[in-house]
Amino acid sequence: MTGTRGPLNAFLDLDGIPVSNAQSGPLAGLRLAVKDIYEVAGYRTGCGNPQKYQEASPASATAPAVQALLDSGARFVGKTQTDELAFSLMGLNAHFPSPVNPAAPDRVTGGSSSGSAAAVAGGLADIAAGSDTGGSIRAPASFCGLIGLRTTHGRISLEGAMPLAPSLDTFGWFARDMVTYEKVGAVLLGDDLHGLVLGPQEADEYRAMVRTVASMLGAPRTVAPLSHSTDDLYWCFRKLQGYEAWQNHGAWIAGSDRMLGPGVKERFEHGATIDAATAQFETERRVSFRRELADLLGEDGVLV
Repeated sequence: MTGTRGPLNAFLDLDGIPVSNAQSGPLAGLRLAVKDIYEVAGYRTGCGNPQKYQEASPASATAPAVQALLDSGARFVGKTQTDELAFSLMGLNAHFPSPVNPAAPDRVTGGSSSGSAAAVAGGLADIAAGSDTGGSIRAPASFCGLIGLRTTHGRISLEGAMPLAPSLDTFGWFARDMVTYEKVGAVLLGDDLHGLVLGPQEADEYRAMVRTVASMLGAPRTVAPLSHSTDDLYWCFRKLQGYEAWQNHGAWIAGSDRMLGPGVKERFEHGATIDAATAQFETERRVSFRRELADLLGEDGVLV
């Protein structure tokens, strides 16, 4: 791995190994970029770390979620830069030139799906695969002016992907417009029993929706706050993410000087301090919060 290529530092400078795709389908004609945490047949997966790349063997198969896009007609155009081991939100990797944010060239792209966001925002790809553990789709989408959402955990396969924190990791993608974004969603999600309607005038539609709901269910009411504070839930996330990240990568990191970049190094060091008892406590807190929210909503509650 010698670095990046192209004007935006979005793509990794790798040998152009052909990747087959269907010649027809709902995504035919769309150029697909893939974050370098996903296996693509014939390519090594570096996960944003040069040592990881050197130790990796070429993948024998493509990650199923990425393969589904190829089988639907999308054409692979390259693997994209990621924050190191996908453990950052800034879009800065100490080992590579920073991706350029086409929407604001003097600002960061956000991460960790940094190269994927830069490629789509800059028109070098039509769609790009990324991942979201703690905001790695949502932050770059926001920073670069793209469509990008966190999908429901477990809804899309992460087989063939580098794990960071498996109980939090999700597959995600970017597009410049909602029509294209929805096409990818139809391929990856299939039928969804819960519809979501989006309109161009969100504020007006939101107010109209509230009036409609109120006319049927009564005026909205403010409920008592949940027993878990925002700070408690934030640290619950941080501790579980750090613990799981160290469980997945700690042995490899401890085996040698991996030259981890600033920020990433400290986050893994934090993860190493979290013991199993703390992780279990925070897991129980998360379960308690989920149960409390589910009880609040019941079978007919509406969040607006």
